[in-house]
Amino acid sequence: MQVTETNADGLKREFKVVVPAAQLEARTESRLAEIAQEVKLPGFRPGKVPLKIVRQKYGASILGEVLEAAVNEGTGSAIQEKGLKPAMQPKVEITSYAEGKDLEFTVALEILPEITAMDFATLSLEREKAVAPEAEIAETLARIAERHEDSEKVERAAASGDVVVIDFVGKKDGVAFPGGTAEGYSLKLGSNTFIPGFEDQLIGKAAGETAVVDVTFPEAYGNDELAGAPAQFDVTVHEVRAAKAAELNDELAKKVGMDSIDALKQAIKDEIVRELDGLARTKLKRTLLDQLAANHDFEVPEGMVEQEFEAIWKQVEQDKEAGRLDPSDAGKDDETLKADYRALAERRVRLGLLLADVGQKNSVTVTQDDVNKALIEEARRYPGQEHLVFQYYKNNQEALNSLRAPIFEDKVIDFVLELAKVTDKEVSAEDLRKDPEEGSEAAAEEAKPKKKAAKKKADSAE
Repeated sequence: MQVTETNADGLKREFKVVVPAAQLEARTESRLAEIAQEVKLPGFRPGKVPLKIVRQKYGASILGEVLEAAVNEGTGSAIQEKGLKPAMQPKVEITSYAEGKDLEFTVALEILPEITAMDFATLSLEREKAVAPEAEIAETLARIAERHEDSEKVERAAASGDVVVIDFVGKKDGVAFPGGTAEGYSLKLGSNTFIPGFEDQLIGKAAGETAVVDVTFPEAYGNDELAGAPAQFDVTVHEVRAAKAAELNDELAKKVGMDSIDALKQAIKDEIVRELDGLARTKLKRTLLDQLAANHDFEVPEGMVEQEFEAIWKQVEQDKEAGRLDPSDAGKDDETLKADYRALAERRVRLGLLLADVGQKNSVTVTQDDVNKALIEEARRYPGQEHLVFQYYKNNQEALNSLRAPIFEDKVIDFVLELAKVTDKEVSAEDLRKDPEEGSEAAAEEAKPKKKAAKKKADSAE
């Protein structure tokens, strides 16, 4: 087998591989002899079938097998002899072959670039820090109390926010319709749980009063016979009850699974802190990626950039068709959009290669424990369907690998941050919650397709 390098341009490499006819024939004969020992044909004892007959019957398939093996071996030799690291699957093209002749083919590939990372100790970054606002903790407690509100009977006319206990009979054209009757029903006025206009007409009514409520069912109502139709409800008010928020005490805490009101407050605070810390890390990571992109400008494989661009552009076209194109892209023609997103694709590939190289050279690894934790977090996003999530990843290796990639990236980011100079800056929770893409134009562009893809994934999972 002869391997000749025919082109070396940047990251691109091309080779010509020639496999002598004698080598192909020898491999074919050897494979036919193996088949002859195994094949069973009428009129012949096992292992005694003449080679000529075996060739007539299996020669074509054996030749295809031999040629495929020769191509794979030749491609591997071309890569190994030069010590190359392919960026993507090599492209192979057979240029000459006829039975009894040499096999000639070309191998074209792009290799991974040699990367010299900057001195991460020279990086200077600022991490925003915020404490959980007491007012926000109080607001959350108030919402919990409201969700567990009680009511007490009052002797007055009903107002918005009150609960009325009613009987009602719904009629269309003077005839009661199925499903339109109830007794002792508790309805909170202003909750908008009934047909539009129904609740408003009970405001001002007191216990013992009756009312005829005129409504029109929505056009999109689930019952086709009632959709868009006018109707009347004969309503009798039995009680008016004033809503009363639950008291902030240990009893309320126990209703939501906590031991005490103090434990509930701490749990709320911890959740807010987790959210704020996550936002702070997101901003810090974006700033770091911006600085890494600005400090590294090595050549990247065109094929990888094209593959990344095609994935991004496919999402952009879907967004255009669905009328949800990002506002910052509105008004741009396709040529401008493609230029913008191709630059984004190149940035992504360069940063991906850089982080992969840093991780590999510094022995950053993803453990099974790391994957298990990520899998548990993913399952928590779908309450009640956790077993389906676990089953999905168990049976889908590609999906499982997709969990590893962000874990690896985060661990490499942590490695870099350990070397960089990171100072904390106290900010308000409001400032921290501002769009983390603000002030980072490149990161903002990069985030758009990612956010859309994340939403699409969430929607499909539901």
